[in-house]
Amino acid sequence: MPLTSEQLAFDQQHIWHPYSSMINPPPMAPVESASGVRIKLSDGRELIDGMASWWSVIHGYNHPHLNAAAHDQIDRVSHVMFGGLTHEPAIELCRKLVQMTPEGLDRVFLADSGSVSVEVAMKMAIQYWHARGKPNKHRMLSLRHGYHGDTFGAMSVCDPVTGMHELFSGVLAKQFFIPRPATRFGEPLIDGDCDALEQTLREHGDKIAALILEPIVQGAGGMYFYSPEWLKQARVLCDRYDVLLIADEIATGFGRSGKLFACEHAGISPDILCLGKALTGGYMTLAATLTSAHIGETISAGGAGCFMHGPTFMGNPLACAVANASLTLLQEQDWQTEVSRIEARLTAKLSPAARLNSVADVRVLGAIGVVERHEPVSLTSAQPLFVEQGIWVRPFGKLVYVMPPYVMSDADLDTLCNGIVEVLTALEG
Repeated sequence: MPLTSEQLAFDQQHIWHPYSSMINPPPMAPVESASGVRIKLSDGRELIDGMASWWSVIHGYNHPHLNAAAHDQIDRVSHVMFGGLTHEPAIELCRKLVQMTPEGLDRVFLADSGSVSVEVAMKMAIQYWHARGKPNKHRMLSLRHGYHGDTFGAMSVCDPVTGMHELFSGVLAKQFFIPRPATRFGEPLIDGDCDALEQTLREHGDKIAALILEPIVQGAGGMYFYSPEWLKQARVLCDRYDVLLIADEIATGFGRSGKLFACEHAGISPDILCLGKALTGGYMTLAATLTSAHIGETISAGGAGCFMHGPTFMGNPLACAVANASLTLLQEQDWQTEVSRIEARLTAKLSPAARLNSVADVRVLGAIGVVERHEPVSLTSAQPLFVEQGIWVRPFGKLVYVMPPYVMSDADLDTLCNGIVEVLTALEG
């Protein structure tokens, strides 16, 4: 049923939406249903979803295969504590993750959300060094313009100046930061581009537990694509200076960058891997943190005798069952061909935006398309214009970007991209 005016008024007065003000809350588009790549609003309008609900709905909405998995599991058991108990959906999900992730990641910790998986990864790194008798190695090294989530540990490794969490910088744990790689994706490695990383590891490696980064694609920190060669050297330097490497693939995992995992662009395996978002095909929240047998066993042999973390909804059977169905669907379908098709279409159809005076750069990698302006986009001005074009695009800062579901047709991609160019042209005008 369509939302009533009373319901919408209650929403505006009482419900805090992501990154929104309660003094002057923005209007919300009421959703009635969603199917395929379309979101249907209460007034009957349909929007082509260019965001895949924050990059997670890779198979589209209301997918019969995922629906069936959810229906089947909810009739068995929707949740049971994971402490002292186990179940088939979690076992099979972890089996799939071990098989499909980069080599050497064969211990899996299931968590509630991407941000929590980052917290888990950081705790793993700290507890690993504590178990090895090096408790001073408890700080993190991160890249400028990085984004890793909104919880406190994750916020501490986001960019402390240009990031969304500058307000909290005085109360967050103090970490080390280096400039993001200057070498862009597809370019030869710039001489000296790894110098800041090596210098920091050389001078402070005795205090650093891990380097945490988003491999190849920095997401909410700027949608920046950097060199696989830089990442390859980062792996070498972490090994040289005895520092763990944490890869945050919450946004890039499961094919988004053109590889199943973005680390594959550089041919490296991290010591710890964070996954989330597309893990369940966007149906519900679930995340995973994977690590090696060596790290898992070292932590377990330490003073605590176990890893000190355990969320209430860890290994939720309903989420695991849907994740299993999503990963099966991904493996059985030719996702690489679909992502390559999307990449080619985004490249062709977003390129006209580069001719606009307001646009600084247009870039595409895998199923990610980005138009970067010289000046920030006004969300309140732009969002209604996108809706008028029949598309759902959620810009932030200077960026208008899309990460569409892999099932989006060429015709819908054209409508999406043409709509973006139309709105950016109108905003110039």
